[in-house]
Amino acid sequence: MSEITFGTDGWRAVVAEDYTFDNLTRVARATAAWVQKQDEGDGSVVVGHDTRFQGDAFARHVAAVLATLGVRVRLADGFATTPAVSWATREHGATAGIVITASHNPPQYNGFKVKAHFGGPATPAMIAEVEAELGALDGSFTATPFDALVADGLVETFDLQGAYTALLREKIDVEAIKEAGTRVAYDAMYGAGQGVVTELLGKARVTELGHERNPGMHGQAPEPIERNLATLLETVPARNCALGLATDGDADRIGLVDEEGQFVDSHKILALLVKYLFEEKGLRGDVVKTFSTTDMLDRMGETYGLAVTTTPIGFKHIGPQMVEGDVLVGGEESGGMGVKGHLPERDGLYIGLTVAEMMVRRERTLSGLVRELMDEFGPHYQSRTDLHTTEARKEAVLAQFADGGLAEVDGAPVTATETLDGFKFRVEGGWLMFRPSGTEPVLRVYSEAASQDAADALVAWGVRFVNEEG
Repeated sequence: MSEITFGTDGWRAVVAEDYTFDNLTRVARATAAWVQKQDEGDGSVVVGHDTRFQGDAFARHVAAVLATLGVRVRLADGFATTPAVSWATREHGATAGIVITASHNPPQYNGFKVKAHFGGPATPAMIAEVEAELGALDGSFTATPFDALVADGLVETFDLQGAYTALLREKIDVEAIKEAGTRVAYDAMYGAGQGVVTELLGKARVTELGHERNPGMHGQAPEPIERNLATLLETVPARNCALGLATDGDADRIGLVDEEGQFVDSHKILALLVKYLFEEKGLRGDVVKTFSTTDMLDRMGETYGLAVTTTPIGFKHIGPQMVEGDVLVGGEESGGMGVKGHLPERDGLYIGLTVAEMMVRRERTLSGLVRELMDEFGPHYQSRTDLHTTEARKEAVLAQFADGGLAEVDGAPVTATETLDGFKFRVEGGWLMFRPSGTEPVLRVYSEAASQDAADALVAWGVRFVNEEG
């Protein structure tokens, strides 16, 4: 049997290699054992899936394994977003949620995300407990046929995507967006968000991209970053849209495009959310950001009197703070963010529609809102590259950073070094950061500066340093 290793909030593997029905049985059995320990031998789970290959079959199989082992199951009757599963888990008082998805990974992957009872990602401690149950499995196992479990009431199917769409209609001022005549282009990237924006705003106002059942996703990873969104960038101005939205395969990550066809990254979206929720909605709370996220949020915290906390990279570090504390906005550079009053979870569609609502209420274009941020809190531009190198070079560079760090970056003296999650070297007016991949010979190189050219130059210097010095 192949080894099963859990990542941030679950397990991912290539379909037909390690992602098989047999391995899925093992993971579901371990999850059932963990669930029953949480609820003293009982337990319930919400199960959903995205649009990937065999997603519905994999979800039915997981439901059958769980129900055979005595766990009550509510199963989505079609594809649904990950935040929908998280919401339903909390709404129905379930012990956990399971999503058959590989999120933003390439189409040959599928996965098994675990969601906690509070409606957000399972904590690292919870994931470790599921892994421990996986190691304790023994003996063979045969699940009861799915149809028999449904007939006996042990598996209940329901319209999860419809319920989630209704939730968004309640929480977003959809009527204001429609009355303003706002046109939106939405690239679902062939993922689980398909149809939701159109259902809310109407066909006349939405241009759909990536809205078909295509498990191959035209060979592209469904990750809403600029290099993957060429068609959306062209479509927004060409179709006279005020806004372009893109979400990943399970619709928990967001990317935006302004009316001029310019990509608006997560750093700016997070800042826009803080400003809107604080100034327009009168909400208060902490700002929680990951280590690679913009310093603009720190400036905003100083201006508004809000505490700003920096965590290691990964929403798994943000979700628990949203549950346990009073968080206004929490998010990360990779497109995952959550806000007060919704879920302790990433939700791409909710965030994207909140920005549309923001544009209408503030009577500004998206580019205008971004310019306003820069004028008020100073110019902050970011750059990033994932540098593929050798394992030896990666380790040599990291050893050098750990031993003495850097005295200068591209001729500028280093004023501070931070090591929360990787190595961040601050220079006047910006910073350069290196963070290694834990599984590949890759160094992720990030920067922030007062202009895009300066941010790009910092990353270019970082790449040269690794290639020449490593």
